[in-house]
Amino acid sequence: MGKLEERQLRAVLEALTDAEVVSVLDFAQYLRDRRPTAPKPSTEIVEIPRPEDESVIAAIRRLTQTYPMLDRGTVFNEASSLMTRHVVQGESREDTIDRLEALFQSRYTSLQAKSASEGPDT
Repeated sequence: MGKLEERQLRAVLEALTDAEVVSVLDFAQYLRDRRPTAPKPSTEIVEIPRPEDESVIAAIRRLTQTYPMLDRGTVFNEASSLMTRHVVQGESREDTIDRLEALFQSRYTSLQAKSASEGPDT
């Protein structure tokens, strides 16, 4: 990261509330942790119950584990947009997590439909 980016980041962080800074930090840690390191993911959904009082970042992590077959890069753009709505526009945590769950389920359904149309040989 260059000096210009560091200054811009500092300026943004200084304009945020303490809670928003914590959310930005959680999000940055999520970005760091989402780097692929595991072998090809399973095609099975891993049922992980939604905990009470779950944070948005924790929900993204849970859903990433629940749907290991989804390409994280593909889902990430929309998930980051929902995270932005939560942090910047003040959408509630519960509504954001509901939208994230719908997003991941939709991507999974699309992947299943694509796999079914391609057949078992592809």
